[in-house]
Order: sequence, then structure tokens, then C-alpha cells
Amino acid sequence: MALIALSDDELNSIFSRLCNPLRPRDAVNFGSANHALWVLVQALRQQLKERHETAAALGCKVGLTVGQNQSEAAKRVWLCRMLREATRAMWVDAGLTATDLTTLATLSPVLPALGELRLIENLPTGKSGPDGVQLLAAGLGAGALPALTVLQLDNMYVGNVASALGTALSCGALPRLEKLFLDTNGIGDAGLIALAPALRGRPALQQLLLVHNPIGDEGLAALVAPPPPPPPPPSPPRPSSTLPPPTGALLRPVEVLTKLRELTLSHTQISDAGCAALAAAFDRGALPGCNILNMMGNSASAAARANLVRAFTSSDERSPHFVFAR
Repeated sequence: MALIALSDDELNSIFSRLCNPLRPRDAVNFGSANHALWVLVQALRQQLKERHETAAALGCKVGLTVGQNQSEAAKRVWLCRMLREATRAMWVDAGLTATDLTTLATLSPVLPALGELRLIENLPTGKSGPDGVQLLAAGLGAGALPALTVLQLDNMYVGNVASALGTALSCGALPRLEKLFLDTNGIGDAGLIALAPALRGRPALQQLLLVHNPIGDEGLAALVAPPPPPPPPPSPPRPSSTLPPPTGALLRPVEVLTKLRELTLSHTQISDAGCAALAAAFDRGALPGCNILNMMGNSASAAARANLVRAFTSSDERSPHFVFAR
């Protein structure tokens, strides 16, 4: 048998790659190829069993249901299958703890169909506490949740550790993300400054909602600041009598967030300086696709609001649908 020619390390590696807690049978079938292999992967099988049970418990907690006339093992299989095949998850007041969010992160590579993930708690910070979203984000590696286009976190504390979410996005998690809704997450200036580079690096982002967060002028300025110019091309060898080639300072930077259609910053702490930074961005042609702007509930003066409305509505490329600048 070909398996006999493989080393223990190689067999363990193959088994580990087959260990999908939402579909454990592939690994179990491989491990049962012969008695020696079954014994070799015993510890890994136990770990897989525990992860499978934990995943099924999460499915049950978020409201997935299966027939009651099945064995517990069969129920776990069906719960995990429902998670694996889900295209949309809207979990409202599920009482997710930090441990639950860690479990969700570990499952992220094996949720290939999930297109929407909405975690909504009606109590501030929910039950996941100050570390829940950070643990979720920290567990999202490159390519995690490959089909996800919508991420919504309401009343899930993010705060100024938004850098963990930014790191996950910068490393290639959620590669198809188009809509990011962060409502009542305690994100302040430091949090948005940490998150801004990752958002600016997502040109496909279409909707960004940062509602009821203590974001101020510095955070908004970091989000819409002009990008640095690209580095100059290498200078070719030239005779000393010729003029120097153009430098990078003469190269026009490429704007970011070019596909953003909606920017909602309502009920934040943005004032005149933030409105001026956003108006300057619109004036230079940034955010050309943005036609929904919501600035309701901020403390900017009437003059700053008027200037922002002017900049937002002046572009021929923009057809503003709503302007909430009061």
C-alpha cells in the first residue's frame, strides 16, 4: 500500500489537512485506512472530535435547528453541515461570548459559501466583552471567509484595538468585502486611524457605516487623507550633460476608495475640521462614486456643513441621493 512508504510526519500532515471540523468524515475515513495509521492519528482524531462538537454547539447557540428524533451524533453532523453550507448568517442577540467568537474565527477557513455575516447585539458590547471582536479578528488569516461581501458588527466592542481587524484585512482576510457596518463599537480616533490603512487598501469597498462611534476629526482625516505619491522609477544611466528625469513628486497619486457609494458617519464626534478634511477630499476628486453621505448628529457649524454640502454636490461625476449634514 502506498501509505506504507510515507513517514509518520507525512501521514500526520495529510491527516491534519483533512481535518475540517464541519466535515470530519474525510479525515476519519483516511485515518481508518489501516490500524497503524488509526493509532498514529489518535490524538489528532480526539482534537478533531472536540472541534466538531464545539462547532455544532455554536450552530445550536445561534439558532440552527435539526430534527429531534436523531441521535446526538447525527444532530452534530447536520448542525455542522448547515454552518458549512450557509450563505448568510444574521445572528441577533445570540449572546456570543469571546470563546464563541474565537470558535468562529477557527471555522472561517471552512465557511466557503458564507456571503453575509451580521452579528447584532442589543446590549452595549454584548456578552463578548472588550476582547471578543479582537479575538475574532486575530483568528482571521489570509483567505478567511473567502466569499464574504458583508460584515456587520453592532454593539460588539471594537474600540481602539481596531488594529486587529485592520491587520486581518491587510493580511488578506475577507478578500471580497464590499460592505462594512460598524455600529456602536466604541471606535474612537485611535481606532479609526488604526483601521484606515486597511480600508483604504480595499478599492472594492462600496459601503462604510461607522455609526454611534466616538470618532472625531483626526480619525476622519486619516480615512480620507490623500495617498502618498508612488515611488519614482529607477533612474537610468545618463550622461552628465542631460537633464535629470522627473522625480516621484511629479507623479500623481492614485486615489483610494474609488468605488465607495455610501459613507455614513452619523452620531459621531466630527466637527468643523473633520468636515473640512472630507470636503477637501471631495474637491480633489476623491471618493468619486460616493453618492450617499450621512453626517447627521454631529457638531459641525453651519458654515462647515454648507462647505461640505458644496463639495459633495459639485462634482459632475456624482449624483447625490441623500445629504444629511444637519
